[in-house]
Amino acid sequence: MSNRVIVFDTTLRDGEQSPGASLNVFEKFEIARQLVKLNVDVIEAGFPVSSPAQFEAVQRISGELDVVVAGLARAKEIDVKSAYDALHEAKKFRIHTFSSTSDIHILGKFGDDRYGKTLKEKRKTIIKMSYDAVAYAKTFTEDVEFSAEDAGRTDLGYLSEVIEAAIEAGATTVNIPDTTGYTFPSEFGAKIAELKKRVKNIDKAIISVHCHDDLGLAVANSLSGIENGARQVECTINGIGERAGNASLEEIVMALKVRKDLVKYFTKIKTEEIFNTSKMVSSFTGIIVQPNKALVGENAFAHESGIHQDGMLKNRQTYEIMTPESVGVNKTKIVLGRHSGRHGLKSRLKELGYSISEKELHQVYDKFVALADKKKEVFDDDLRIMMGDQVVDKKDEFFELEYLHVSMGTNSIPTATVRIKSKEIVLQESATGDGAVDACFNAIERALDLKPQLESYNVRSVTSGRQAMGEVIVRLREKEHSFTGRGISTDVIEASAKAYIQALNQQQVYLRMIKEEKLLDHSLSDLSQAV
Repeated sequence: MSNRVIVFDTTLRDGEQSPGASLNVFEKFEIARQLVKLNVDVIEAGFPVSSPAQFEAVQRISGELDVVVAGLARAKEIDVKSAYDALHEAKKFRIHTFSSTSDIHILGKFGDDRYGKTLKEKRKTIIKMSYDAVAYAKTFTEDVEFSAEDAGRTDLGYLSEVIEAAIEAGATTVNIPDTTGYTFPSEFGAKIAELKKRVKNIDKAIISVHCHDDLGLAVANSLSGIENGARQVECTINGIGERAGNASLEEIVMALKVRKDLVKYFTKIKTEEIFNTSKMVSSFTGIIVQPNKALVGENAFAHESGIHQDGMLKNRQTYEIMTPESVGVNKTKIVLGRHSGRHGLKSRLKELGYSISEKELHQVYDKFVALADKKKEVFDDDLRIMMGDQVVDKKDEFFELEYLHVSMGTNSIPTATVRIKSKEIVLQESATGDGAVDACFNAIERALDLKPQLESYNVRSVTSGRQAMGEVIVRLREKEHSFTGRGISTDVIEASAKAYIQALNQQQVYLRMIKEEKLLDHSLSDLSQAV
């Protein structure tokens, strides 16, 4: 059995399902490009049938990057066909289809009598649906993966039947997910080992594991799966994902690398790219990496205790089991400030994983100079935040903030004046409020004649020092839908205005899509009547 472990990265699919982590197409593509530098084997780019944006992201990533790209699909023909349509221009692609297999999922998701009146009948239906979906996907590509959702809580005998049917239909990879993070490492490893014994055609497919972190055991379960025969691991950068998240790619990879004395399994990951990848994902998703996070947290290679510092000065291995450089944490930094030129900026951005054209460099440099004028030194985190702010898709901007003035004091009523460009019209209004931010939001609402429902407002410092960059995340609600905006600035009031307007832009994009869908439905109805 080969000891190489295939790394299947699902940051752009399962990772993006983290609350508030929605990525636009540009951000997804930039992360995918960095994942190629990291040398992952497979990138699961999204769930094409779920939305036009998901479809577009999968299509662009698969069409432009030289890596195996996977698209997710339920065990339905429409899903599988949509995945193929998004992927078919790729040099190498995989269709990844799945079905629920635990009794809890089957009775919950397939409770309708059309799937069978008894649990036994429903189980047979699931096997047939799984077989048919894999067989249909196989007509488009040789590389087909099947996942048994909630395998961690699925009866072993039934799970064996489903996996055997999927392989018989043509699945070349079979994934055993601990979807709810329920199992213990010994239990999960035993399940993988038992499947290898029970499934008669298991030698025709690669066993994969996909573990969630609800009990904090995702990485341990993944490693246990590998030790018991799995040769693909599904994971995300920084461990982001549904609920408590997924198994962390960097932790699995470095565990295998550092403990080569104990385990003989290895990956082809370029570990020196781990830190840059982590920072890019954190910046684009807005999900903060906790300071004590293994490998990529701010304190991962920091030492404060006098005893630790003394030991480190005498021998780094006293308290470090790996070097910072092995995961891409570089102690030497180029100092960037107001006197830095375009060449130095582009070089540093390249080191951080960003690839930009000369035309884009001019736009970025203007933002850099404006930031450098406000700060004595521009740090790496400043650049990452700046790049995250740079990538807003201009075609989706209904409203653009042109001017903001705020007046406030201890004995005066906070007043804000805004000037907003909307298409070719310039709107200007002033308003008061319960504070500078409230006044700013009221002025925006008066200018646009809108009164959205503010669901949440969060502000945080994303870089250090008195001149730190502030990030504001605003979430608006429109019936059952939420729209998130993010603003970055050294001035939190300006960042708040930017975030509010970006959220309004997201809302307008959604409303435009709904309008277009209604017009399309109306046109199709007219066409049908004419025929």
